[in-house]
Amino acid sequence: MRAPVLALALLVSLVAPAALHAQQTEQPPAEEFVANLAAGRVVIAVVKDAIVIATIENPIEVQTHVPAPVPVSSLRAEILLGAIDWQSPSSQQQIARLDQELPRLRGSVAAGSLAKSAPSLGGGGAVANAEAVDLEGVGQALFERFNEVTRGIHGKIALPVGEPLAQLIVAGYARNYGPEVWLLTFDVKQDIQREDYYNTHVTRPTFSQYWPTEKGERRTLIEFQYPPENPAPTILDLLKNKDPRIDKIISSDAKMSQVAGLFASGDSKLILGVDAVQFLRAVIGAISTEKTRITVSTITEDNGLQWVLKPPAEPKLPPPPGQKQPVPDRPSLLHN
Repeated sequence: MRAPVLALALLVSLVAPAALHAQQTEQPPAEEFVANLAAGRVVIAVVKDAIVIATIENPIEVQTHVPAPVPVSSLRAEILLGAIDWQSPSSQQQIARLDQELPRLRGSVAAGSLAKSAPSLGGGGAVANAEAVDLEGVGQALFERFNEVTRGIHGKIALPVGEPLAQLIVAGYARNYGPEVWLLTFDVKQDIQREDYYNTHVTRPTFSQYWPTEKGERRTLIEFQYPPENPAPTILDLLKNKDPRIDKIISSDAKMSQVAGLFASGDSKLILGVDAVQFLRAVIGAISTEKTRITVSTITEDNGLQWVLKPPAEPKLPPPPGQKQPVPDRPSLLHN
């Protein structure tokens, strides 16, 4: 379990500079806003004829969002983890819903101007370079949007060392290149200016490629978890340790036993998409509770993204006429 101050949402104050030296006088309360998290695990299987994506919610707080793939093109989906839903409790307004903005967040990056931390697609040539530029454009646009949202934060944000503000998973098929899976990580940095007044900015993303694998590496399930602290055992760990919930699935069906063996041996490209879907649905159902929200989808070169289990509808409870909708109490990440 996370410590209470970190378990839920990001609650930060926007402190006006004029109020910095008026802490002992009566002042109107500083405006605050909350960033609700998309938390849980994302499991990706690149198999013979598809990319299968399963996501499992980790309900660390009441307002947690289930991580869900967002189609951004005919052959690509993106999953945003971390601080995605920014709201102002005082004005009852939504400042940003970044996962929903993903399809239109595209930055412009000139070919040949990639940063050292930018992606590099194998194969070379104009097509590979164009795909790399496109991926960095995605990171650039989200980097700029995060800084639009956070530039007014002047209170101290308390996050565990090494925990990013957000992570973006990109999965799909690149033209003339094949399946690819990337992780873009966004950290938040604060520079103290005076007393308890900070400048806040989000760093440019770092890029990590998870598929294609390096030569000689196993081709098997790829798994991400957010928050990264105290991660649950991965599905591969459960297979290796003969978890009884997984063993029950494997022992009851010869096909499931075969799929489990191919994942365990690093031969996922020998598995058909329909079999991978059946296996992941069974495993996720076994390791999740009835109330845990999950999604399952596939991406194929012929049909793009197709839903097997769609994201659940999010409840919308409008306030009574003439009344503001109450905002649940949330622990603060600000140091007292």
